[in-house]
Amino acid sequence: MRRYSVIIPIYNRPDEIDELLESLTQQAAPPFEVIIVEDGSTLRCDQVVEKYASLLNIQYFYKPNTGQGFSRNFGFERAKGDYFVVFDSDCLIPPHYFETVDRYLDQQPLDAFGGPDRAQEDFSIIQKAISYSMTSLFTTGGIRGNKRHLGTFHPRSFNMGISREVFEKTRGYIIPRMGEDIEFSIRIIEKGFKTGLIEDAYVFHKRRTSLRQFYRQLHFFGRARINVSRFYPKEIKLVHAFPAVFTLGAVGLWFLPLLSTPFFFVALGLLVFYFFLIFSDSLVKTKSLPVAVVSIAAAFTQLFAYGVGFITEGVRKLVRN
Repeated sequence: MRRYSVIIPIYNRPDEIDELLESLTQQAAPPFEVIIVEDGSTLRCDQVVEKYASLLNIQYFYKPNTGQGFSRNFGFERAKGDYFVVFDSDCLIPPHYFETVDRYLDQQPLDAFGGPDRAQEDFSIIQKAISYSMTSLFTTGGIRGNKRHLGTFHPRSFNMGISREVFEKTRGYIIPRMGEDIEFSIRIIEKGFKTGLIEDAYVFHKRRTSLRQFYRQLHFFGRARINVSRFYPKEIKLVHAFPAVFTLGAVGLWFLPLLSTPFFFVALGLLVFYFFLIFSDSLVKTKSLPVAVVSIAAAFTQLFAYGVGFITEGVRKLVRN
């Protein structure tokens, strides 16, 4: 079996790292080593890590705050494995994860891989609705771990693995935060490395616990896409602009009655139909009526927040230029 080094940057979330490390102790094929990089936290997790010293081959490092991208680089530089696997601290890893990855790589070698995220049964209704919205073909185009994703698969750092060679050739992240994983994935692919989705290598992603927190996160994601365009202007594609178009349409809908009542009802009908699709799809996938209902609010929050972040950061970029 390959040696896997797990890299986990952490910032002021000791409770999350406790749950994540507990899930790693349950692995059918445990990772070779776990590296915790405390990124200048005021709420440190060193005492939590000590609990697992006899259960995992674990190392803990504390460093000044530099952002999660550079903190992952810090871990990469100290890793000894054949593959470096990055998890977000709010993930839980199912017992079969590393066994699944190793079996897949035996059959289809990859230089970099990613897996989907799912909602665990004990997650709240809001968490399940957010999880659906973030992985739905109707909101993200399936880019976050769906077998039907659009274009070449770009791994994301909540659940991502790279070979040692990838790190040695790329030197890791060049942005500390705000789109750092998008830029990194693009650069990996541009250098000719093979990437792919391992569909069964999923993680349970706890995400946010309220729509307000979700709004802030997705607003940041929208800004991040514009930030990445500093390096790759052509990476602003139609699917990325969709939330901005949705946002402008949602705002413009309120002004349509002043211009044309028929157009207002046509636009409103299209919006209702779109959310009916989301409701129906969520109901089929989650088999929960409450989750399907909240999925409408989560999808609206996701698209509107991303769109606002995308537009405002785009305007800032134009002003700076």
